[in-house]
Amino acid sequence: MADAQIILAYSRDAGIVAMVSGTKYEAARTALEASGFQRGDAGVYRLQAGDSDASRATVAGLVRSAEAHGVAVTTSSRRFIGDAARDIARGLPGQWDTEIELYCHPVWQEDLVPWLWDSGELGRAVQSERIPYAATLTNTASDTTLLLIERPGHQHHYLVGAFAPEPFGEGYGDPHAPRSIVLPPFPGRAAREISDRYLPAYDRAVHTRRLTAVAGALDRIRTEHDTWSAMAASNRYSDATPLGIDALGAATAQFLDSAWRDFLTVVDHAPALLDRCRPTATPWPGDTEALAQLADALGDAEAVREELAFGSPLARQERTARTWPAITTWLTHSEPFLRQARAATPHPRSALAVAAPPRALPPGRPAPHR
Repeated sequence: MADAQIILAYSRDAGIVAMVSGTKYEAARTALEASGFQRGDAGVYRLQAGDSDASRATVAGLVRSAEAHGVAVTTSSRRFIGDAARDIARGLPGQWDTEIELYCHPVWQEDLVPWLWDSGELGRAVQSERIPYAATLTNTASDTTLLLIERPGHQHHYLVGAFAPEPFGEGYGDPHAPRSIVLPPFPGRAAREISDRYLPAYDRAVHTRRLTAVAGALDRIRTEHDTWSAMAASNRYSDATPLGIDALGAATAQFLDSAWRDFLTVVDHAPALLDRCRPTATPWPGDTEALAQLADALGDAEAVREELAFGSPLARQERTARTWPAITTWLTHSEPFLRQARAATPHPRSALAVAAPPRALPPGRPAPHR
């Protein structure tokens, strides 16, 4: 691939558009500006509206300017990816916002890798193929941001996958990640593929990932509590060494701090799981009261977290008095919660239903370079 490249495409609304790529992409920008192209949103260059003769003359001038600056000019076999993304978004359930992302320098593409939540072809392509641009589709009522790229090595098809949803953080290597799918070049059919195949699989993966996180946090707290309880009862460490004068107090403080950190994972992920639970529709309708207690305990813990986040001073004794009952409630009722959450796992073809505040990009993921 050339050190500097200009990729021309046709946009239904903007006419001829150009995107730059390569380690020396600045030379491509210079050639475009010298020939009369105007830089627009997201760094995409557009040819000023005019008659066909003027457009041909401008493109011919671009070719000469590019040659003078050592820039290769290619024409895409596909329509502008921004148009494709918008047309697909119109066919999806709910409201979706689209945005173009340019990865002019190859190294910028690497920014995607940690945040992609994918176990399929999209993830592999981003790591091994040159992807100079893409489009994101963000649902304004859910924690869902999709990445749409042109399928490398194919003339017409696309790939779509997702970024890790908040608060998962980085998604690379997550065994629960959904698998990206291949989309046809027809927006109506592509939207149906996403609605019928990808979003249900994504929804199921989110639920399973949340459930795994909560179960893991509760297991860690329980294990640490059992270790602490044995230490307190025997007045000895696990290797039978007697405790020092202040050792039990220090061990207790360390355990409580660790339990709170782990319980924040429960606070993050359990509310969405509880919202799905329908005990009366399961073989365990008597779990209703336990789930209500769990929801109340989450509310108490969330109140403490908000106070701490806003700088409210809480002495250790007060924090423990307010958080430990919430933690013990979850340890006590973990079994009914886990069986209800497993029973609420979405079926493969269920509709997308996890609601969360909208966002344009996954938290922490670097914005595309412009």
